[in-house]
Amino acid sequence: MLDRLQELKDEALNKVKEATNLKDLKELRIAYLGKKGPIQEVMKGMGKLSKEERPKVGQVANDVREAVTALIEEKEQKLEEEALSAKLKEESVDVTLPGRPISKGSRHPLTTVVETIEDVFIGMGFTVAEGPEVETDYYNFESLNLPKHHPARDMQDTFFITNDLLLRTQTSPVQTRTMEKHEGKGPVKIICPGKVYRRDEDDATHSHQFMQIEGLVIDENIRMSDLKGIFEQFVKRYFGEGREIRLRPSYFPFTEPSAELDVSCAICGGEGCRTCKQTGWIEVLGSGMVHPNVLRMSGFDPEKYTGFAFGMGVERFAMLKYGVDDIRHFYTNDTRFLSQFKRV
Repeated sequence: MLDRLQELKDEALNKVKEATNLKDLKELRIAYLGKKGPIQEVMKGMGKLSKEERPKVGQVANDVREAVTALIEEKEQKLEEEALSAKLKEESVDVTLPGRPISKGSRHPLTTVVETIEDVFIGMGFTVAEGPEVETDYYNFESLNLPKHHPARDMQDTFFITNDLLLRTQTSPVQTRTMEKHEGKGPVKIICPGKVYRRDEDDATHSHQFMQIEGLVIDENIRMSDLKGIFEQFVKRYFGEGREIRLRPSYFPFTEPSAELDVSCAICGGEGCRTCKQTGWIEVLGSGMVHPNVLRMSGFDPEKYTGFAFGMGVERFAMLKYGVDDIRHFYTNDTRFLSQFKRV
């Protein structure tokens, strides 16, 4: 029995020394030191030995177990260190290599345009007003001189939620709400930026959702010449000192008289080209003197107060300033397009 234990010891130690991975070591531990291993089998036969032999065999069996266990643990630690060293070497970072560039975000071009326009008008004494995007029919149409069944409503194909609730088609309701807050007392001098919604087919120049900035000034003795002066300052600060303006008669139900604002074409300098359709001018916004009915419905006395209003499409101003030919570029989240405006 002592010879068998010595034989098992030599056999186990040799196999442990030859093991090359942790999996083999685990299998050797189970094979030699487990409850069904050969060392345990030898110890089960100790009952047949004499009282004098049992202590000797038991001591040798324990020595064998301890020797095998010690070598397994030693080999296990060595293999773990080797595995860790190999992994660290494999995953090591060469600090001399150039770093990978990190992609950084930037302001969206429409946000930049809105902030630029806001800065221009704030510099002229305007304040910024905001309102809800889900509006009532009254604020979106009726308070702006567009009663039920008015034909001009067809100009704005509307997203209705109920018979009375809708997604606003313009930011003009913010003007009405602001006028009501003033309770018929001027002055009022605001711009209203925000999203608006219309049932347009999306194409290069139209979108079912877009952004507007509208302006409103109400006070005593406000004239059309004041509106023209505001436009002259705004156009020169936004487009550049060399740009000229002109006002053309137009029609809007909430202003009377009404006018379209044209800006001289920057491409041809007013000579005529494909961009301006050979006219030398580019239409940029609509405007006019606030209709007396609109003043009256919001609590202002049209005999005492007059005012003007205007509205512009943010996307159109962005397209004109940056030479963008398709409005859909602003909404596709294409980083190749957006990255061009990081320094704008």
